[in-house]
Amino acid sequence: MINVTAIVEGDGEVIALPVLLRRLNEWLTPDVYVDVSYPIRVRRDRFLNKDDEFRRHLSLAANKCGDKGWILILFDADDDCPADLAQEILRRAQIIVPHRKISVVLANREYEAWFIAAAESLQGIRSFNYDPAKAVDPEQPRDAKGWIKACMANRSYGETTDQPAFSAQIDLQLAFDRSRSFRKLCSEWSKRSEVPSP
Repeated sequence: MINVTAIVEGDGEVIALPVLLRRLNEWLTPDVYVDVSYPIRVRRDRFLNKDDEFRRHLSLAANKCGDKGWILILFDADDDCPADLAQEILRRAQIIVPHRKISVVLANREYEAWFIAAAESLQGIRSFNYDPAKAVDPEQPRDAKGWIKACMANRSYGETTDQPAFSAQIDLQLAFDRSRSFRKLCSEWSKRSEVPSP
């Protein structure tokens, strides 16, 4: 068994990410049992800019995942370069917990961009109405949540309710094909979920 402990920034991801990761387990590594523990929610600015917060939450994640587990840090990239910021976070994290496997994935630009990548697979889910004429590059909209909200018929988008529901329904292959940051998540999952040799 491999344990993954995630560090996330949003209330929605606390509920949604385990749903998505369990689906990745079934899709990418069905022969490996990966236990997805309850994510640790942080305030991104404090986590990244206060060394004591960074150290405290990483140490907690290291304790939760155990010796054979791994830590996944998942944030929205917003306006940052996903690759550059991820490398910087990873470099700092490896200093704090060098004895743990760590992955850093930044959704470009927001977690909801992965829903945009597979938008047609959400048709009819929780009043989502996909219009092919409004298709966009999933990683371009600065306000991915707003794009999703605009597709919701007569209701607003709720992170803590709709994000888990959409995570349970999106077509993973479509998201993989159309989103570079989702491919990064899948790559890290496959790499970190390998069962170590005895």
